[in-house]
Amino acid sequence: MTIRITPSLTDLLHESARPLSGAREDFDPILDLVGDARIVFLGEASHGTHEFYRARAEITKRLIQERGFVAVAAEADWPDAYRVNRYVRAVGSDGDAAQALSGFLRFPQWMWRNADVVDFVTWLRAYNDDVLGNGRKVGFYGLDLYSLHASMAAVLEYLRIVDPEAARRAQYRYACFEQFGEDPQAYGYATSYGLAPSCEDEVIDQLVDLRRSAAHYAQRDGRLAPDDLFFTEQNARVVRNAERYYRAMFGSRVSSWNLRDQHMADTLASLVSFLERSGPGSKLVVWAHNSHVGDARATEVGAGGELTVGQLARQRFGDDVVLLGFTTHHGTVTAASDWDAPAERKIVRPALAGSYESAFHHGPPNFFLDLRTPSAVATALREPRLERAIGVVYQPKTERLSHYFSARLAEQFDGILHYDETRAVDPLERTGQWERGELPETFPTAL
Repeated sequence: MTIRITPSLTDLLHESARPLSGAREDFDPILDLVGDARIVFLGEASHGTHEFYRARAEITKRLIQERGFVAVAAEADWPDAYRVNRYVRAVGSDGDAAQALSGFLRFPQWMWRNADVVDFVTWLRAYNDDVLGNGRKVGFYGLDLYSLHASMAAVLEYLRIVDPEAARRAQYRYACFEQFGEDPQAYGYATSYGLAPSCEDEVIDQLVDLRRSAAHYAQRDGRLAPDDLFFTEQNARVVRNAERYYRAMFGSRVSSWNLRDQHMADTLASLVSFLERSGPGSKLVVWAHNSHVGDARATEVGAGGELTVGQLARQRFGDDVVLLGFTTHHGTVTAASDWDAPAERKIVRPALAGSYESAFHHGPPNFFLDLRTPSAVATALREPRLERAIGVVYQPKTERLSHYFSARLAEQFDGILHYDETRAVDPLERTGQWERGELPETFPTAL
């Protein structure tokens, strides 16, 4: 009788994983996996890990240089990212990358105001200037909806130039928010609990008004760049969806999450259509957290009703979409202890037993796995395990409840990059608290 021995996951990792040594050719298998896809999502398991930012930048550079990608769309506020877009395309007034990123004032600043993003934005400006020259420039755009007040200001600024009467109407409508100051959460709280009427009708009316006049504005020239109308229309959409989001914040978590990811998916689709006007087959890279990039249908949060922009993009664009996630086992991370708290350099605990990260710890130190191509390791990674997600807040003492969820990795992503030991991203604004970091501790054996 022949006894068949099933390889362990560790054996499969050592057989199938492609080591990441830091060389340019490390990412050849990723470009092979991307093929002719038009939208490539690059995730991150935290919003504060240097290796994730660096790898995303290097992969993006190759997609731009070798596959003709024309835009980066990030989990960032639309007006702040558009300032970066103007800088990299040499139509803004900022003198360098750090200055172009200075619009990112909202917590968490370090998410975009960090050394790795400065390096990439500097590279992108140089590539547009020196390589593309007078050709079609690569842009940088935001997908998120937190910029309620900044987006209102951008709409008003545009209309004051092209249609002063429309600007007065818009200012009257947006004045609905004035009693809440600059705090959109105060607006959400007051309207959710019946303490004040909502501004829903006003923001819808303004969006409709702008769309109705769009064809007329598009015929005007000489005073504004052609894409400023698209920028303004998107800001009006942000205001409309942010208003809904801040009201939903005080209701169902699933509802507010889905509003945000649906907004990002719709913004992505609008961006694809906009870029198509300049050339068919336009390709984009998306930078966002794993929790937005991965297909929610392969996770326990998806079973609870949550959607993700990665899932929605798969459903809309099919095989034109590639979803790549990132993981780490231990190291340090830039994160806060609570929302709106200062950035800290925190210790990332070794991954919990039974998690994907713990299993990957026994493979090569750093590696890439193709999960789309059928293989024994891809089959093994369809079994549900814990997966870690660190956002802008990291709370190690409640890590199991705060930062882990169950997922089927090979259905959630098309590929995974694992960096076993990682370090915190360097914020441009370093506080004494960040500089000191956390003291090493003895990690508990069970949480």
